[in-house]
Amino acid sequence: MKVLITGVAGFIGSNLTDRLLSEDYEVIGVDNFNNYYDSKIKEDNLNKAGKHVNFKLYGEDILNLGELEKIFRIEKFNKVIHLAARAGVRPSIDNPLLYSEVNVLGTINLLKLAVDYKIEQFIFGSSSSVYGNSKRIPFSENDPCNDIISPYGASKRAAELWVESFYRTYGLKSVVLRFFTVYGPRGRPDMAPALFTKAILGGRSINQFGDGSSSRDYTYIDDIIDGIVKSLEKDLNFGIINLGNNQPATLTDFIKICEKVIGRKAKIKKKSSQKGDVKKTWANIVKSKKLLGWAPKTRLSVGLSKYYKWLKRNY
Repeated sequence: MKVLITGVAGFIGSNLTDRLLSEDYEVIGVDNFNNYYDSKIKEDNLNKAGKHVNFKLYGEDILNLGELEKIFRIEKFNKVIHLAARAGVRPSIDNPLLYSEVNVLGTINLLKLAVDYKIEQFIFGSSSSVYGNSKRIPFSENDPCNDIISPYGASKRAAELWVESFYRTYGLKSVVLRFFTVYGPRGRPDMAPALFTKAILGGRSINQFGDGSSSRDYTYIDDIIDGIVKSLEKDLNFGIINLGNNQPATLTDFIKICEKVIGRKAKIKKKSSQKGDVKKTWANIVKSKKLLGWAPKTRLSVGLSKYYKWLKRNY
């Protein structure tokens, strides 16, 4: 099996690549190594994959349709796993045009080429941000998503609709996976696990936005990778599926677990809630269990312990 992974050098993309290469897949990777965070981190993410005979990397932008078409024509892969995106809720508020362009138009480019080159399956990495501040808890895939509160969430939901339209119009078999607050080794440096653990280790203050009651359904990277691989192995015509831990933790509890794992108390600087931040995320995973036979295995305390050990080894 030969697959294309966009956003291959990112957090999820690089972990997925290592897993697929270990299972004898052939992986073609695309990444533009943008400046959202230090590109050296992304290069390091691919250290292991770069030495593998079944891996090939293209430093290309998904907005460049002409260059993408060449990759599709040359490589002739079976399936596409589209993870490339402009990430981050708060930055999307400052630059909504960029998020619309990359997350929507970039996705359409890939969908068109997937149809043109008769790709067997298109897997799209979406986000729990599409639920926004939905009052239907836990979040189920049949939620109308009428409470989106960030341009990032809107861009991911718009891309989902394009994926669905290509299935209905052209018969492109597709799976939309909604990821819930993924953390673990190689995690993005702007996410809470990295920010908080590094601050506590360095004796610096951490910013607590709001009163600590906001909650997130933190999902460990290995569980997310399992869900993607199971999707890759299933012959689904179309589906929108949550991949979440189904055990949300409040911000206060998250900080306490970080303190316990590290063995130090956090210095907390309380700040007002930020625009675009949802009050809670919580995945209903009935559908993922039924369609994929998938369920998360990693408790937050265990996952953060694994992440902390990785962080100490690498930084």
